[in-house]
Amino acid sequence: MFTLDVYLQEQAQFVEAELDRHLPRAETRPHRLHEAMRYSVFAGGKRLRPILALAAAEAIGGDREDVALPAAAIEILHTYTLVHDDLPCMDDDDLRRGKPTVHAAYDEATAVLVGDALLTLAFEWMAECPAPPPYTPNRLVLELARAAGSQGVIGGQIEDLAAEGKHIPEEALLQIHSKKTGALIKASVRIGVMAAGGRPEALDALTMYGGDIGLAFQIVDDILDATSDTATLGKTAGSDARAAKSTYVSLHGLEEARTRAENLIDNAVLQLAHLHGNTAPLEAIARHILDRKH
Repeated sequence: MFTLDVYLQEQAQFVEAELDRHLPRAETRPHRLHEAMRYSVFAGGKRLRPILALAAAEAIGGDREDVALPAAAIEILHTYTLVHDDLPCMDDDDLRRGKPTVHAAYDEATAVLVGDALLTLAFEWMAECPAPPPYTPNRLVLELARAAGSQGVIGGQIEDLAAEGKHIPEEALLQIHSKKTGALIKASVRIGVMAAGGRPEALDALTMYGGDIGLAFQIVDDILDATSDTATLGKTAGSDARAAKSTYVSLHGLEEARTRAENLIDNAVLQLAHLHGNTAPLEAIARHILDRKH
């Protein structure tokens, strides 16, 4: 019988073993940089994005071993975004995953360089993984680059910063969410399909799935920031309100935000009917997004 908690724990352990195997050891020069890189990567976290890549491969009948290094690359790129997001010049947060952020544990210059190093290493790892047919060999690294760049995470971050203190329309807010948070989540499932050699129709279905759960994930983040506490979140609660950010909660209220997230998850799950592998993990992960506490 499928149990999500057991599945997430097992897959997270698989991802962490891959990360530990490939990340430079703390003793490797320059010591401070590699120590701080490992601090940021192993400071906790759900490993949701790499697990989504593994689950997407499983949903098309693929082997998770084919997705192991691409999944690890996704996770260290995600970690870079968090390190830079927490910087004083960005969101200025001193707590992440219940621990001091990298700039708080080390210093701001080290945090900048840690983020730079993780970003660069993510592309090194992904470049070592040529996609199998029917995809061109460079497709995985291209997918990650598009998700991370000015039309993806970085573009979403700068638009998010520009929107602080302003009331922005829903369309603009959804664009920020879909880039800053949704782009890498969608890329995770797409990379899982492509690394496992999935057919284009499976890629189309999981692109829809990834887009919907990515947006739902950020809406739930907005809800948690407004309703939870710092101890539960593992990061500073109420930061959106203090920064006067427009969120789905500030635009529509908690009830409508929750309804919107539920509808997105329902639509995402419908896409799984087009696949022929084991889709139970992807469905359970989608449902779990609505119920998460941090």
